[in-house]
Amino acid sequence: MKSSYRTFYVNQKTGCDTNDGLTMASPFASLFSINRQTLKPGDKVLLAQNSIFAGQFLQIKDSGTKEHPIEIGAYSPEREEGNMPLIAADGQGIWYQDYGTPLDSPNHVYQGYVSSAVLLYDAEHIIIHDIEISNKALEIPGESYSSPHKMNRTGVAVVAKDKGIRSGIILQNLSIHDVNGNVYDKHMNNGGIYMTALKPANEKATGVARFKDVTVTGCFVYRVSRWGIAVGYTYSHDEFKGAELSEDIFLKYGHENIVIRDNYVKAAGGDGITAMYALRPLIEHNTADSVACEINDRIYSKPENRAGKVAAGIWPWKCKDALFRYNEVTDTRLNQDGMAYDADSGDGTIYEYNYSRQNEGGCIMFCLQEAIHNTFRYNVSFDDLGGTVSPSQNPDALLAHNIFYVREGVPFIRNKMGGGSYTEEDNTIIPL
Repeated sequence: MKSSYRTFYVNQKTGCDTNDGLTMASPFASLFSINRQTLKPGDKVLLAQNSIFAGQFLQIKDSGTKEHPIEIGAYSPEREEGNMPLIAADGQGIWYQDYGTPLDSPNHVYQGYVSSAVLLYDAEHIIIHDIEISNKALEIPGESYSSPHKMNRTGVAVVAKDKGIRSGIILQNLSIHDVNGNVYDKHMNNGGIYMTALKPANEKATGVARFKDVTVTGCFVYRVSRWGIAVGYTYSHDEFKGAELSEDIFLKYGHENIVIRDNYVKAAGGDGITAMYALRPLIEHNTADSVACEINDRIYSKPENRAGKVAAGIWPWKCKDALFRYNEVTDTRLNQDGMAYDADSGDGTIYEYNYSRQNEGGCIMFCLQEAIHNTFRYNVSFDDLGGTVSPSQNPDALLAHNIFYVREGVPFIRNKMGGGSYTEEDNTIIPL
């Protein structure tokens, strides 16, 4: 019995958009042919290795099912290994992002145009794997790299809006690089991978827009701005006010079953990896290397009235019971934050078995009064700079069973980042 699931082949070198695209012998030539399709559960889109799709993009609005996801990946027309297919958007793939409401700070930009090499818009049960992605800016008259109102650009943007919970998003083994986004717009879809939930046109009819069952794994993200990987800011941010965050709030407004694993983020202009508004997210075996490299007066030079000249390595925002383990952060550049790890506003964050080295803002910050019930245990800090720990007016953090290798002259508590109350148990400080 013939399968009803279709496989579309796209080969930039040998294809033609007048083909049907349904066999390796008759592939499409461009991604525009895929954007014109209505994809169905179980369909596949396979891009030929060694193909370069310059000035092209994917915009997917269709969904698979849990049993039959839509798959977007690569194939080898020569039956031997080649380079990943490259989607080089070059500032194309433009769409309009609007949270539908101001964000938690009135200085954060919440609407504007975004260029994304890959956009999943209200789609679910999608697997994207083994593709190279870039989104350099073609020269736009009047736009410098640090222009204050520069186009927002993303490698992969994922959006939930008018279809309630969006589930089953898997991003796997992607190489995302040279994304020239806007370093100032921290919660627009800027950087390597960014997922957002926007206000529905009719929330009563469609339900709250949010994510469930999202996995980002094995991705190499480098030379991107602003974020490396972020999942995912939400228009429902007002529901998460205060320090104590109940599970019920997340089950109604937040994200569930978020896994960020085995990714390497290098030279992100701002933050490395962040989980946001998520219930028990798991962030493990990731590396952030030389991030926050644009949060400085040389590049972050025209912010106007925007807030946000802060960035850290791997951290949560407004999560409950987030677990960060077996991660490594090195060489985070100095800014108002600049540390490897930051237990930011949220409830019950745990950092365990992580490693940090020579981060210019230190090892760990417990950020202000709305970051509660945080635990930092069994971690190793080697030669972190500026000040190893930043309690930052936090009420109740626990540091237990950690090893801190501290260079002579580096204070254990970072200057002007003290206050609050925290507990130390069986930590070891070794002078360097």
